[in-house]
Amino acid sequence: MVSEPIVIENLTVRYGKSVALDGLSLKVREGEIFGFLGPNGAGKTTTIKVLLGLVYGESGTVRVHGLSPTDCGARRRIGYLPEEAAYYRFLTPLEILRFYGALFRIPRRVLNDRIADLLRLVGLAEVARRPLATFSKGMVQKVGLAQALVNDPDTLILDEPTSGLDPLSRMELRRLLLDLKSRGKTLFVSSHELSEIELICDEVAIIRSGRMVRTGRLKDIMGSASGVSLERFFIETVSGGAS
Repeated sequence: MVSEPIVIENLTVRYGKSVALDGLSLKVREGEIFGFLGPNGAGKTTTIKVLLGLVYGESGTVRVHGLSPTDCGARRRIGYLPEEAAYYRFLTPLEILRFYGALFRIPRRVLNDRIADLLRLVGLAEVARRPLATFSKGMVQKVGLAQALVNDPDTLILDEPTSGLDPLSRMELRRLLLDLKSRGKTLFVSSHELSEIELICDEVAIIRSGRMVRTGRLKDIMGSASGVSLERFFIETVSGGAS
């Protein structure tokens, strides 16, 4: 039986009278990259906040590794990379990772070894003692990815990980995400960069106005799309042109 680290069933979320999610259901398979797509205002950010235990549903169920998202056991198994990783610019990658590692109460010897491994993984070992003020956006994003991995999570939730990156930085980040998948990590990726999603994802879900409009294996969806790109299929789907 395939394990499903993320399961959402009939989730409804309201902000006052506004419905952000309307009966949303999805499942993410272990060890895969899941692309979460939708136009602005579709409910992607709300879904991520629910998975992180920051927003509560009015109805429906949400399980992260079989637990409520607010359970400490679930949070220990999740890593999160926001669209804009916000750090003090005078800090170094080494200082940032030590700080976040301490929040998880990781023993110092274990933490030091893990930080060294993470800095090598993201290609920042040589600049680990340089302040972030000297870094490009792509480099800061790599720091964010390392920070999301500092607790050695089973599942990563990534919100627009390639937003604002130049083509080279996007390629490097894509390679990193595929490397993490090869190490057994599960990745939940919300993105508008559909060309990137098409290159890395096993399964995708497209939502509109808080509702699921299409989900399935990427190869099956593209196989039914008569050779059009994922971007074109997405546009047709959210505008009501695809079945």
